[in-house]
Amino acid sequence: MKRLWAASLCALSVSSALSALSVTSAVAAEPAACRAVRFADVGWSDIAATTGLASTILEGLGYKPTKTIASVPITFAGVKSKQIDVFLGYWSPTMDPMIDPFRKAGQVNVLPTPNLTGAKYTLAVPDYAYQAGIKSFADIAKNYDKLDGKIYGIEPGNDGNALIKKMIDSNQYGLGKFKLVESSEAGMLVEVNRAIRDKKPIVFLGWEPHPMNVQMKIDYLSGGDDVFGPNYGEAKVMTVTPTDYSARCPNVAKLVSNLHFTTDIENHVMLPIMNKTDPNKAAREWLKANPAVLDQWLAGVKTFDGKDGLPAVKAYVAGK
Repeated sequence: MKRLWAASLCALSVSSALSALSVTSAVAAEPAACRAVRFADVGWSDIAATTGLASTILEGLGYKPTKTIASVPITFAGVKSKQIDVFLGYWSPTMDPMIDPFRKAGQVNVLPTPNLTGAKYTLAVPDYAYQAGIKSFADIAKNYDKLDGKIYGIEPGNDGNALIKKMIDSNQYGLGKFKLVESSEAGMLVEVNRAIRDKKPIVFLGWEPHPMNVQMKIDYLSGGDDVFGPNYGEAKVMTVTPTDYSARCPNVAKLVSNLHFTTDIENHVMLPIMNKTDPNKAAREWLKANPAVLDQWLAGVKTFDGKDGLPAVKAYVAGK
């Protein structure tokens, strides 16, 4: 009887252990629906760089990342409707008016820790225009003729463009007669480079991180605190996900929460992107040369099928 009892206990222990192993294996891998990770990109090189870095890491983990190019308002609406999983480019405070309705209604989730700090976002001029006297927002209207009455923005629907348009519509800083020129980041930079070549003054929407800060001699205008915020539009860049994303896809959510960039990282990844290199290829080359960042970014992160993520991604970026 004792032997039968002992055998029963042993069988029960083995059965329990197998059940526990089965449960552990089941929760270690992400649900199949999480394999496709849908990013939004509003067409800026810095967001292309960070999205490229995140996508490359996810590929190394066995996921299938995709990217949708959309305006800022459409991006936030896409996160709300759960058609977008991750947006790494919420610049605060300039995008606050656009995201506030979604946040107040509890329709999107903004991660508490920025993925980038120390960014700038305001109007800028080439250094020679700055030295010639266009040093503040108050100096723009004084140079209406020299500037051909134009301020250059980026893509339509962008938050920075909206701030410029608001200044013009309200005649703030005497800008009522100016015209906002909208095109794209690339289109704006073509105009800036043309002006620099001809030594003509030009006022445009500038920001850091961006290769423009190392490729051109530019200065940011003072006096725009009421519009772009203090310290030359000093910004934090935040990550946005659907409200239930961390519950649905905890492993991807863990990676996304680990991603913290620097202006130096982004400037270097952006340089080849600006020269038409695919963002994922540029990201992979940078990660190959700087694999140490993966230690922090992949802490606690698994592959899609539940294995240790760090060695898998290091092998992937190394081409093994």
